[in-house]
Amino acid sequence: MQTKLSPRFEQFIREKQYVTNVSLCTLRWYRQALRWFPSERPTQPELQEMVIRMREKGLKETAVNSYITCFNSYLHWDTGTERSCGAGCSHPHLKKLKAPQNVMPTFTEAQVGLLVKWRPQGRYDRRLHTLMLLLLDTGCRISEALALCVNNIDFDNLLVTLDGKGRKQRIVPFSVDLRRALYHHIKEIDLGPYDRAFGTSRGTLWDRHNVINWVKRSCRELGFEPPARTLHAFRHTFAVNYLRRGGGTFHLQKSLGHSTLDMTRRYANLTTDDLTAVHSKVSLLRAF
Repeated sequence: MQTKLSPRFEQFIREKQYVTNVSLCTLRWYRQALRWFPSERPTQPELQEMVIRMREKGLKETAVNSYITCFNSYLHWDTGTERSCGAGCSHPHLKKLKAPQNVMPTFTEAQVGLLVKWRPQGRYDRRLHTLMLLLLDTGCRISEALALCVNNIDFDNLLVTLDGKGRKQRIVPFSVDLRRALYHHIKEIDLGPYDRAFGTSRGTLWDRHNVINWVKRSCRELGFEPPARTLHAFRHTFAVNYLRRGGGTFHLQKSLGHSTLDMTRRYANLTTDDLTAVHSKVSLLRAF
């Protein structure tokens, strides 16, 4: 059971829940973020000190920036104004930290081959295998995969309806190979139309931390070390290979469920091998 925050924080969360209608995942994120606040109405120096404290505790720039989005949302809401936050606002405000633009980790082609060709023996390993195939074939977020219900899978038209961020649904295609795996998985466990496709044995939501441990264990049993940010690496692997095999950035944006094309471009960074292969074809030095 979650400990209550201060009355002002609780009011902010209530309005976000019942007026703005944000998702339960976002509400949990608000609660987690606001526990860092020194008071209900912190000063600018107090906010800066809070960020220093977060960094001293070991939080990465990306994690702090995620929290800063929540902090600024609360600080603007606390003014009581109805207009959007902008240049005319005088309330305390935090700028996001400059985060390193690292190349996002992916599974190699050989590793993807090992995962796809894996033939697990146990029932729970087969469930995990089907989940990994879904992540590789659709590029969906792990939260979308774990929340997926059977009735959102259209086996006839090879389409799956995903509940994305911000309560935005999208429909994405999947392959005949994934259809086969999903069909056998659902039949083996005898799932009903309103059951979660990848729920626990009791039908509850499969904890993503348990999924991470299972995936990492399976990767090591197959003979390779899992990439960093293992679950998200499935999504980035899908994106890179989508472009590598001729898919367009606009269609990739729709598949991934991004609200802007800029977000998709971050996923679209080609690997060093791709750049090397292209450079060997376009180098002016090779023309002479």
